[in-house]
This record gives sequence, C-alpha cells and structure tokens, in this order.
Amino acid sequence: MVRSARRTFVLVDGENIDATLGSTVLGRKPEPGERPRWERVTDFARRLWGQEVSGLFFLNASNGYLPGPFVSALMNIGFRPVPLAGAASEKVVDIGIQRTLDALTGREADVLLCSHDADFVEQVERLLDADQRVGLIGFPELVSAAYGGLNVPIYDLESDVKAFTSPLPRVRIIPLSEFDPEVFLR
Repeated sequence: MVRSARRTFVLVDGENIDATLGSTVLGRKPEPGERPRWERVTDFARRLWGQEVSGLFFLNASNGYLPGPFVSALMNIGFRPVPLAGAASEKVVDIGIQRTLDALTGREADVLLCSHDADFVEQVERLLDADQRVGLIGFPELVSAAYGGLNVPIYDLESDVKAFTSPLPRVRIIPLSEFDPEVFLR
C-alpha cells in the first residue's frame, strides 16, 4: 500500500443511509444483519486512494439518547462517532457534515461522503475547486441528481464497497459488462 501524508476522511450521514436503506430499498426497518458493515467502507477507502483513513459517523442525538452499543461498535472498528444535538428545526447531522466539509477544504485530505442528500453539493464543489478528491458512497440510483454536473464518482455501497453480507432487493441499472445472468436464474 502506498503511504502518504494525505488522508481520506469518510463522512457518514448515518440518518440518510439508514433511512434510504429502510424506506426505499427494503421497505421496512433493516434487521441488524441487513445493515452496512462499516469497517468494509473504511477498508474500501484505504484501497481506493492508498491513504490512511479517518472515519466520522454523524448521529442525531437531539433526543438526548446515545445508542451505546452502536457507538461502541463504531469505535471498535475505528470510526469516530459524532453525536450532535440541536433544536427540532435543525438538521443537525447535515449541518455537522457541512461544517466538516468546509473545514476540510484546502487541507491535505480527500473525502468520501456516504449520503444521497443534496445538502452537501456546495461544499463538495468547493472541495473539488481546491483540487481535492471527492467521492460519494451510497446507492447510485438514489443519489441526488444535484451532484450530476460535478463529475464526482459514485461508489455503490453494495457492489463496489461490498458493505453488505447478503444481496439487497434492489432494482438498478446494470452495465452490460457487469451483467451476470446466473443472478437472475436462481
């Protein structure tokens, strides 16, 4: 692995990924075995750009509750939980990620953002203008079209990152070069 002073920051919009997986992909609350394996995300990031990785997992703790077992699990795999609290009218996770992206602009760092949300387009644009590498991780068919003009690579959380232990019930466009008819014959 190539070592450099530059670092990749993986910023996870926990609310967005969980809501998208539950409501759009599964149509219900995900079971524990159906959730992403977040250590696979940091492993992917390390391989992608050959740099050290810092994972930040943003959580909404406005209700005063911190999910202890989940926070411990995140810390055990090397993520740093970022539990934020604010008024009910504030999108605390989005604001926290926006501020973090702003703080990373111009640093010796690259960013992989795990979200489908358009709320970060301005910050991503500034990072790109500062010649920093930026990628999105999620379900490409559900990532906001607002990123379309930015030429930001989108890495599929399931097929590129391989963050799940079993196939998800997704209907997505399959590039012919990746088409395996055996998947449809089972």
